[in-house]
Amino acid sequence: MNVALWILQIVIALVFLFAGGVKLVGPLDQMTKGMPPWLTPGFLRFVGVCEVAGGLGLILPRLLRIKPGLTPLAATALIGIMIGATAVTAAYVSPAQSVVPAIVGLMLAFIAYGRWRLAR
Repeated sequence: MNVALWILQIVIALVFLFAGGVKLVGPLDQMTKGMPPWLTPGFLRFVGVCEVAGGLGLILPRLLRIKPGLTPLAATALIGIMIGATAVTAAYVSPAQSVVPAIVGLMLAFIAYGRWRLAR
């Protein structure tokens, strides 16, 4: 179980580091094209920072053995981002495409549960 959790954590962390990095350095006018007006460039940058921090939080606490309880907390926080991503994708892009962030959210729930359970 521990090996499966590590593999999943690494893969999901890479996804969030990439997605957050794109939001931090990418052209915001292209990313907000076709999105609702409340999805401002500043909000997109904030989400990018949260995604990068969450991606690092999935790996570093357990890897460095410093406050390993932060790993399930990071996974839980990223679930919140995925709930928002699922809702925005379903409403403004395509309900069929909203399955992807929903599945990522379920994988994060598995990581959070597994790390809390193993921490006991």
